[in-house]
Amino acid sequence: MKSVKHFWIAGILAATSPLLVAQYQYPFQNPNLPDNQRIQSVLSLLTLQEKINLLGKDLNVPRLGIYGSPKIDTIPGSSGQFEGLHGLAVGGPNKWGGHSPGAPSGPWPGKSTIPTTQFPQPAGLGQTWDPALLKKIAAQEAYEARYIYQSYNRGGLIVRAPNADLARDPRWGRSEESYGEDPFLVGTMAVAFVQGLQGNDPRYWITASLVKHFLANSNEDGRSGSSSNFDSRLLHEYYAVPFRMAIEQGHADALMTAYNAYNGIPMATSPLLRSLAMAQWGFNGMIDTDRGALTFMVTKHHYYPDMAKAAAGAIHAGVNQFLNPYQDAVKAALQQNLLTQADIDRNLQGVVRVMLRLGFLDSSSPAAYTGIKANGAAAPWDQQPAKSLALQATEESIVLLKNSANLLPLHPSTVHSIAVVGPSANIVYLDGYSGTPPFAVTPLQGIQNKMAGGKAAVRYSPGGSEAVQLARSSDVAIVVIGNRPFCRRKTDPLPCPDPTEGQEGVDRQEIHLKPDQEKLIQDVYAANPRTIVVLVSSFPYTIRWAKQNVPAILQMANNSEEEGDALANVIFGDYNPSGHLTVTWPEYGRQLPAMMDYNLLDGRTYMYWKGDPLFPFGFGLSYTNFRLSGLHASASTLSAGGAIRFSVKVANTGRLAGDDVVQLYVEHSGSKIQRPGLELKGFARVHVPAHATVTATIPLSANSVRYWDTSSDAWVLEKDKIRVLAGDSSANLKLSKLITVK
Repeated sequence: MKSVKHFWIAGILAATSPLLVAQYQYPFQNPNLPDNQRIQSVLSLLTLQEKINLLGKDLNVPRLGIYGSPKIDTIPGSSGQFEGLHGLAVGGPNKWGGHSPGAPSGPWPGKSTIPTTQFPQPAGLGQTWDPALLKKIAAQEAYEARYIYQSYNRGGLIVRAPNADLARDPRWGRSEESYGEDPFLVGTMAVAFVQGLQGNDPRYWITASLVKHFLANSNEDGRSGSSSNFDSRLLHEYYAVPFRMAIEQGHADALMTAYNAYNGIPMATSPLLRSLAMAQWGFNGMIDTDRGALTFMVTKHHYYPDMAKAAAGAIHAGVNQFLNPYQDAVKAALQQNLLTQADIDRNLQGVVRVMLRLGFLDSSSPAAYTGIKANGAAAPWDQQPAKSLALQATEESIVLLKNSANLLPLHPSTVHSIAVVGPSANIVYLDGYSGTPPFAVTPLQGIQNKMAGGKAAVRYSPGGSEAVQLARSSDVAIVVIGNRPFCRRKTDPLPCPDPTEGQEGVDRQEIHLKPDQEKLIQDVYAANPRTIVVLVSSFPYTIRWAKQNVPAILQMANNSEEEGDALANVIFGDYNPSGHLTVTWPEYGRQLPAMMDYNLLDGRTYMYWKGDPLFPFGFGLSYTNFRLSGLHASASTLSAGGAIRFSVKVANTGRLAGDDVVQLYVEHSGSKIQRPGLELKGFARVHVPAHATVTATIPLSANSVRYWDTSSDAWVLEKDKIRVLAGDSSANLKLSKLITVK
């Protein structure tokens, strides 16, 4: 007790003693002062030009000894920030940091690319249904970001991740960046990623999580001037949910606005920034415009007549960081009395607050992170824990879509020759937000590694008649196909000539396989009925023929440095597949509403789906069999502000240990308004040893079953009977329990 009292008194003295305060050149450098006092101290010392500078990506104020950006310039508009959707990007196809002269010392002198650990795309990370894993992945990113920043003065400590947008349409070119189509699932994964990036220290973040893109951004064609139109119910119950969860539960304090408008108002000047994010969710940090969005409000949306009015409108809405040239526009707005210096001060409080949490206002680096600098040990991405984490994430993300006659897993003792064929068999495709991995194992290499030592002959062909011949003369054929996630429709060297391709800026026009890939599957299967299809893809495909004919199908996302090893582990049974789909796979493209129809009620997502899908939301098979039973509720009545805890017994009746994903959905039987047919409200990933039974526990809160009343603009918990259903996909819910809502 004496020791605790001593430290408490010391803390009071540090905050109040004039002698101790005098140790610092400026009051804001004293970490013992209250946060708001430090923030106001900074603002009071800044010149007008320095304030305008802080509205951009350069967070340095050399006159005051504040350095929030690296001294080595990166891509214009990116100073102080990293891309980090599935691994930090300091290289990759988009050459992030490519305009930098390189680190002045260390292992990469004069080079702009720094290798970093690369994980599966978010579309794959979502398929793990494992928020604890995502938190570890984000923590690895944060560690690498601070390591690079503090060791080589590169990049930044603001990480542009996660993407909390919802994959409402499989044609969306950026589907690869989303965790899925369900708001609760995406929100849960986003919360975990935010927490991993920011860390557990009560005072300092490892990095700041900049959540994007706020909001309702899921079309690429025309996005710079398009409007996403829907009512306030869908706003609050669907499109805004992952952002709200990331802020309220994850405590994210940085947002990036989307290019699009919502109901005619560009998001870069949306009143929702203040009325929703700030007033209702408690957000009080950094709000970025996406690159070019300021200009697009004039040139694409035609919402403002000139740049001065656009800059003023954005700042009045709450924006305090611009990703494109803005200074002339802001100065013109000040000269025209569209803005005041007080308006800028008001907004910059959020920027300075984020800088404070990152330690940029302290007179020295936060003690919590002094040990992260390079000290002779291997770089983080070269250490075994990073490699093991990438392997685990990739294994957990792989979905077994079909396995008739138990063709999988293959047993090396009974397989003497393997044909590995297809355009994706001997490459690991990176996407536009990838970094450069320290290594990358292709599917072919992973299978060869597994069969090393003469266990089986592994032969390869990218396609054509040679691939068919190899399949005919082998015990088993593995066809690896998919999409190329980095392409451009109109620019070289990687155009997007095929309508089935998509990425940022390019929506898919078709969702079937390329004809040559479809033909390859059919020809190989005709030559060898023991054919396994591996779809390495950023989004769903209508693979009807393969589902009807081929005995085994696996799906995984692009980009992982451990793609090949993880795939081989699944194929040969060293890892029991446990991934589950996070979007509905259509059987036909005509099942989808028009691309710009943002009204889910017209047939989008599993919640309002019309007809039968090819594969349902939440679907995923295993090499073992799970039996769910005994759905139990801790109470039969759910009251306002309360919660019920549900438990489900999960029995593994097979011979292999494995993971199952127990999913909890809700049906409303007596609601006065139209509700979704099903709504995911909880899930639990559980490991079950062979011949064992475990219990999965999932909470259901009263707040989660409310609806947004458009007439009163408020959440409403109505008196109702709800059916709570449990199963392993949205189409396999065999357990249910009726609950009364008061």
